[in-house]
Amino acid sequence: MSHPMMPETTHDEHVEQLFVRDFKVFLGEGIGEQMRGIAEGIADGAGEAPMRDVRRQLMDNEVFRSWISYRRLSQEMMWDAVGRSIDRQIDDLQERARIAEPKGSVRIDPDFAPPPYIAALDVHLMPGGYHHDRGEDDVRQGALIDRGGAVYMLGRNGGLMNDVRGHTTVQHLWEVYPEIEPRRILDLGCAVGASTVAVASHFPDAEVYGVDVGGAMLRYAHARAEHLGERVHFVQDDAEHMAFEDESFDVVYSCVLLHETSNNASRAIFRECHRLLRPGGVMIHTEVPGRTDELGLWGNIQGDFEALYNNEPFWRGMQNMDFAAVAREAGFADPTIGYQLAAPNPSRDAVGGFSDQSSGPFRSWFMISARK
Repeated sequence: MSHPMMPETTHDEHVEQLFVRDFKVFLGEGIGEQMRGIAEGIADGAGEAPMRDVRRQLMDNEVFRSWISYRRLSQEMMWDAVGRSIDRQIDDLQERARIAEPKGSVRIDPDFAPPPYIAALDVHLMPGGYHHDRGEDDVRQGALIDRGGAVYMLGRNGGLMNDVRGHTTVQHLWEVYPEIEPRRILDLGCAVGASTVAVASHFPDAEVYGVDVGGAMLRYAHARAEHLGERVHFVQDDAEHMAFEDESFDVVYSCVLLHETSNNASRAIFRECHRLLRPGGVMIHTEVPGRTDELGLWGNIQGDFEALYNNEPFWRGMQNMDFAAVAREAGFADPTIGYQLAAPNPSRDAVGGFSDQSSGPFRSWFMISARK
């Protein structure tokens, strides 16, 4: 399944993107197993040496360093292949983004400045990061994120719709907070609105908002939602301090936002969630599964790659943060922490999808939720 705003591919472009996808799988899962053996061998020989010493010895290994270089190269190849395909059809994409009679809206602030932790680097090595905007009717960055994200996820988050996290968030809401019937919903760090549209589809009578930092991305998100028939209002703003009124939402949520922020920013976002929620409202943050103390040697070394070589500087911080404590600091009395099984088709009747056990990436998602 796809949607009208998704960049199309010629035969050669499609084959190139499939090659990059398969190259990434080969490096990550094929060669990755051999690298795991090298890492475990070093760890076994290091005895009680701290993890930093194991990492240092591992980086002395020429084969391991080459593997890291190829993994980084595969990421750069992906963005290059997708970007060239988008540039071929950018005029058509921008024409598709012109909605004559929109259900929702998009509000761009010409004076907006993204947070330093976003502006300082190209997240995921994506040229321009989330915030790049050429102005006026530009939607290129949104198209790049949408198509590139589907390739990056290897199709495991809902294929070209890339929306399983949004559906899983709804399943968590229904399973853990079944009595809530939200009238106003806010998605923090909505990107191209994949999760926003997924959530909106389950609450057709609710007023749904999505907030993020990039103008071009939000213009694309708005057009994407309109073509999919969902009424969503997109706003360019900073999730740490937004212009919405106090106690104006019933549900405030995010999908994989926190690991793109910072220690201080995450705390500020939790405080903002508490400010924006009505009494009895629910906060939900859906994140990548994997806590440092659960990942083991190889999981933590793979996290090193994300933090050091894939422009994810808060990856380790997210894996170590005590989110229950952060939620309490923000004013939430009884936070819920655990894992929700991926739910492409959420149901109010489903049970047993939330637990304290991770089923691994893409099969489950780490959840932090609380009621005000």
